[in-house]
Amino acid sequence: MSGSILMTFGQLIVGIQSWWTANAPLQGKMIATILLLVVIFLLRSFGLLAIRRNVDDTTQGYIWRRRVTHVTSALAIVCVGFMWIDTLRSMAAFLGILGAGLAVAMRDLIMNVVGWIFIHWRRPFSIGDRIEIAGHAGDVIDLNLFQFTLLEVGNWVEADHSTGRIIHVPTAKVLSEPLANYTKGFAYIWNELRIQITFESDWRLAKTILLMIASKTLTDITADAREQIKLASKRYMIFFRKLAPIVYTRVRDSGVELTIRYLTHPRQRRTTEHRLWEAILIEFAKYDNIDFAYPTTRFYRQSESQDRATKENTQITDKE
Repeated sequence: MSGSILMTFGQLIVGIQSWWTANAPLQGKMIATILLLVVIFLLRSFGLLAIRRNVDDTTQGYIWRRRVTHVTSALAIVCVGFMWIDTLRSMAAFLGILGAGLAVAMRDLIMNVVGWIFIHWRRPFSIGDRIEIAGHAGDVIDLNLFQFTLLEVGNWVEADHSTGRIIHVPTAKVLSEPLANYTKGFAYIWNELRIQITFESDWRLAKTILLMIASKTLTDITADAREQIKLASKRYMIFFRKLAPIVYTRVRDSGVELTIRYLTHPRQRRTTEHRLWEAILIEFAKYDNIDFAYPTTRFYRQSESQDRATKENTQITDKE
């Protein structure tokens, strides 16, 4: 058994040697290709080492590492393709049939490459943007040829805080799924905070207090948003006539609902709500004629209602 294996292995070695000897022109190209790839690999390693030693900022370091990787990869593809272009021309018919088969078998991989090209061409998002796609929301922390990576927010955690999970999304999803970008174009989003007070409360006074709190708390955000609108309007048809906070009134089953609508940064939504709620609780506590509403249920027992009705009828009869 072992002898047959050794014989087969020996025949394989002899076949490779014969092919190598018969294809002398290819030997130089193969050796040159290997040496070229080694040189490019060393250039990439030296570039990454220089970035690690000289760039302290995490974001800038990541960006430069990606640039070095992309440049060296493109250089390797161009140089190797240029060296082997004559050989590939002589194999054009075979490669055409092979390419058609591979296009069918590797459709998903090809679509991922197309998605990667689309992302770099149209730039629907960049590293660091907060996006939502295919039901997943998060901050983009990496972008590769076949997938991009999100640091997930939301899900079971309220108000868009990070869950700590990392989600890998195929780049082809940008071609087939709607993509929402929280930060690109206009760096703010609209948020609403709902407060319910009882029907007996002074809703006009409560509305005035809420508007005062929102205007005071969100002054800096409103001023910056006006500048953001000017920049965004140069590229997108974005226009908001009113950027200052506003309070809307609505009647609910449990009381009067006052809704504060305001602008906030996507990553500061929960912090802004926290600041507003604390200010509201402090101010409402100063007034006896403002009370929060909550769902209530009243029960009436039929026997008590009948006794009450009988008693009232008896009193009317005695008076007559």
